[in-house]
Amino acid sequence: MIQASYSKRTLNFKLPAGTSRGVLTEKEVFYLTLTDSTNLSRSGIGEIAPIPKLSPDAIPELEEKIAALVRNINRNDTIDEKDLVHFPALRFGYETALKGLKSESPILLYPSEFTSGKAGIPINGLIWMGNKEFMLHQVEEKLAAGFTCLKLKIGAIDFESELDILKSIRKQFPVEQLEIRVDANGAFAAGNARSILEELAKFKLHSIEQPIKASQVEEMRKLCAATPLPVALDEELIGITDYSEKANLLDEIKPQYIILKPTLTGGIKASEEWITLAEEREIGWWVTSALESNIGLNAIAQWTATLGTSNFQGLGTGALFTNNIYSPLYVSEGYIRYNPNINWNLAEL
Repeated sequence: MIQASYSKRTLNFKLPAGTSRGVLTEKEVFYLTLTDSTNLSRSGIGEIAPIPKLSPDAIPELEEKIAALVRNINRNDTIDEKDLVHFPALRFGYETALKGLKSESPILLYPSEFTSGKAGIPINGLIWMGNKEFMLHQVEEKLAAGFTCLKLKIGAIDFESELDILKSIRKQFPVEQLEIRVDANGAFAAGNARSILEELAKFKLHSIEQPIKASQVEEMRKLCAATPLPVALDEELIGITDYSEKANLLDEIKPQYIILKPTLTGGIKASEEWITLAEEREIGWWVTSALESNIGLNAIAQWTATLGTSNFQGLGTGALFTNNIYSPLYVSEGYIRYNPNINWNLAEL
């Protein structure tokens, strides 16, 4: 029989984090723990970390939904994951907690050369929104740290300044040396997005994420059909839960890429559905974390390592927080890695 419990933690950002939904200084997360009552040494931990104003389950009622799930598990009720379909962060937490419970260790979910410390996952260095000086300072830090792929959040300052930043980066680092991705988080109006993309394409960028706001399917279809710069869908995928709905969206918009954030897309299995559908349509994809602590990031990174992709992934390290869970995850020369000789500090939960 499985016993369940949950705890809550407030993560504090080292610096205010500018996102498409405002500036964050702290973020509330929950940890779901599942334990085998017949073998207390076996347990699993899943993180539930919705992003305020973005995640469908970033609502006041979420904690009661978690508490209800815990009560149902402890009563040995049958849990239907379909009941969690509109709570993607909770579904991800429950799914990964179950995976840990069935594994040798609560945090060794997908054993691979990554978890043995023999291989790393190439990642992009994330440049946060801010004024020109702040963004250029971040660029310099990431390049000095050995990153060969940068992702810049754009749409927060005036467009000419953003073009200047891209121009200065590309002048020093040609496309052969540095891959540049930009993420607009839906900042541009559909009416002038094409002309903006034409300006951005001059810098030989890899792609642009979500140039216009989600749910403008026809406008996004037109943009993807005639874009001078590959388009990646991000927020567009949030809330699309049915398999046929996913297929229809990809068939209608025909994007060049999709971005998979398990906390926002409903977990590992749901993200694998997107991957299958994308590959059938020769649409590229990569995986991105979404401001989880190291518990959630660990699950996402370990899963990503099993997918057989050599693309740059968007996996943060949790270095944004002053009070993250101590873990074996670290970044070196543009790769996220796992040191199996370092122990987790799960007592913090």
